[in-house]
Amino acid sequence: MDIDLSLLHSNTVEVIDINNSYELTKDYYENTDIRELSSIDVVGQITRKENENNELNDYIECTIKGEMLIPDSITLDTVTYPFTIEYSDFIDENSLKNENMLDILAFLWENIVLEIPLQFTKEVDYSKFQGNGWRLISEEELKKENNPFNELLNDIEKE
Repeated sequence: MDIDLSLLHSNTVEVIDINNSYELTKDYYENTDIRELSSIDVVGQITRKENENNELNDYIECTIKGEMLIPDSITLDTVTYPFTIEYSDFIDENSLKNENMLDILAFLWENIVLEIPLQFTKEVDYSKFQGNGWRLISEEELKKENNPFNELLNDIEKE
């Protein structure tokens, strides 16, 4: 999916509005932790602005919203992870197919891949995670229980 920038470059228009939903195919995320990606809603605009070298470049300001299904870090169940990206920057040359066409799908993927969390869980009840001689405890339990490192933790917190 490409956005034609030729009207912007010829000074016919000053702003190109973006208000669309886009679908990224599984090819984009098949080698990531994403199990499924909803349609991506993009609202924003593309203008021309001067960069630090006083050259006119394409500038995009947009909000990217969607949901990804990823594995829970503890249970490995599939959980929904909503994301919202506020983006405003000059369009880099890697996103352009040629000087008048923006490859919006490549641009979206470059920004979505940065939002994939390394660890994410919706689990709040840790009591079911236990085995022979071990159990998973929460941070609150760690502070409440008889922990030989409590004095050391208290000293560190004071500093």
